[in-house]
Amino acid sequence: MALVSRIPSISSSSGATQLRKIKSFVLKPVSCIIYASQSSSPFTEKHSIERYQRDNWIYKNELEEKSGSCPILPDPSYVRDYDIALQLPELKKMLQVLKEKRGSEGGGSDKRGPGNVYLVGTGPGDPELLTLKALRVIQNADLLLYDRLVSNEVLDLVGPDARLLYVGKTAGYHSRTQEEIHELLLSFAEAGANVVRLKGGDPLVFGRGGEEMDFLQQQRIQVKVIPGITAASGISAELGIPLTHRGVANSVRFLTGHSRKGGTDPLFVAENAADPDCTLVVYMGLSTLPSLASKLIHHGLPTDTPAVAIERGTTPQQRMVFAELKNLAGDIASNQLVSPTLIIIGKVVALSPLWPHSAEENPILVETRSSTNTVQ
Repeated sequence: MALVSRIPSISSSSGATQLRKIKSFVLKPVSCIIYASQSSSPFTEKHSIERYQRDNWIYKNELEEKSGSCPILPDPSYVRDYDIALQLPELKKMLQVLKEKRGSEGGGSDKRGPGNVYLVGTGPGDPELLTLKALRVIQNADLLLYDRLVSNEVLDLVGPDARLLYVGKTAGYHSRTQEEIHELLLSFAEAGANVVRLKGGDPLVFGRGGEEMDFLQQQRIQVKVIPGITAASGISAELGIPLTHRGVANSVRFLTGHSRKGGTDPLFVAENAADPDCTLVVYMGLSTLPSLASKLIHHGLPTDTPAVAIERGTTPQQRMVFAELKNLAGDIASNQLVSPTLIIIGKVVALSPLWPHSAEENPILVETRSSTNTVQ
């Protein structure tokens, strides 16, 4: 069941108050907010205690009254609708405050114009990989809409007066649809706020930042993009893997492992990627890797091509599995890697100081990022 409830906003062209189209829905009762069990994940889980504590301005009453967990978990779609129903009153209240502030600063003429929207990349997780520009914008925002793969350590850097709103997506649960995210960005920008859209990695690399930028620019909202270190660069550097190397790999290719309609095949044509002189970096490819690996091998990529899968790269919870391409999917499954996991395939992987020196050592699992890493 999809809920689309538009927040009242100010038109940037007319200055008149408008109410965006509201789609009606029947909200089935949900007895409480669901809290996930404590996790070692460095990222925000969809219903983690940390998330609700961080966004307590919007859930404050529920946190006081319903701090337990439900004996029976309701359908995720009902939880999402309930979540948004709780959010809307506080979001509208905040929007009204911003409008009044904007009117008073403009002498009641409302001629200040819309605020800015910043699409900010936060890198793969390590807060020290943030750019100085990203840090400055994060600390001066009025409202920050953040994704699941923005690390908790990065979110700890947000200014004390800012408001945080989770809009993350996981498989089977979208806290907000892409259209709803567009409307939130537009509504608050029109009210004169400095709105920051926080994304893991780089906002324009598999982050749908281009869609958000295009939508807002069509509404005459100024959008500023602050790049982040994409997972391919940050994680490969962490492992000592050069994405290109003279005489080994003359190009690098970023691929999405997403499938069509939740299937097992990746979206791109594997035969175009089966180049032994190219490094392949696969984002979001855990579920489709078995199909991808078999197709790459079928189209000529050697079965012993070095490869590595990195879970939660650059964070203290980082785990890595090194293996030859023919064994990688099975070794990932046996070691139970979970999302987010980046996959790097190519001869350059063997240049990492962590690559095993003989076939008998495959697979190699490295549990942490510390200098005392243990190899199993």
